[in-house]
Formats: sequence, structure tokens, C-alpha cells
Amino acid sequence: MSITPKTITAIPATRNDAWGFWGTMGMHAQAAWPIAMTAISHATGQPLESVRAFLDSRHGRHFADDVQKGLYEGKSLADAIEVATGRWMGWTIGRQTNKRYGIPRGLPYLTGFVIHCEIIEESLAA
Repeated sequence: MSITPKTITAIPATRNDAWGFWGTMGMHAQAAWPIAMTAISHATGQPLESVRAFLDSRHGRHFADDVQKGLYEGKSLADAIEVATGRWMGWTIGRQTNKRYGIPRGLPYLTGFVIHCEIIEESLAA
């Protein structure tokens, strides 16, 4: 029996610990960050750096509000993140969001905003 080592990818640290997902999660931030990063990356198929840009944004704050709602309802942290991820993947980009942000209509909401935040971050760095 041979064992193939798995590639271990380091979770990028937040660049916005006062706001976004991290700031909104408060005392749960340190535990929630790696769970949310991997759940969102897995659901959207986007790289961790793109997910970090999303979670550090105001959209990440709204995602954290959804996770906080799950915690308030008595869900575990992992379950609250899983439910929020599923809910955001279930919504689709509509006409108004398409007009406001330029994200293609019909795309899963979470995927659209992860990609949007990555594009914004790259344009600011250029």
C-alpha cells in the first residue's frame, strides 16, 4: 500500500480584521475563518486568495451576518457556515445586481461575488 501525500494549502490570513467577515464574526473569527475559507472555495471552485478578498469585503460582512444568524439559531459554527454557503450558492445574480456590479445574470450569488471581489482587488493593486 502506498500513501500519496496530499497537497496542503495554507489558508491566507485576513487583511481586514476590523471589518468584513473577520470583524463581524468577533470572538468566533479565528475558528470561523479557515472553515469559511475552505467551504466557500470548495463550493465556488475559486482559489483561497479570491475567497479571502470576498471575506474581507463588505460582502463578506453580509456573509458573516448570515453565519451569525445560524449561530443564534443554535447551529454549530461549521453547520452555520455550511448553511450560509448553501444559501448563497442557491441564490442567483439577478438583473439589478448585474447592472450594479456587472456580474453575469444567473451565476450563483456566492460565486459571482467571490469573483467580483477578486477582480476589484486586482484592479486596485494594478
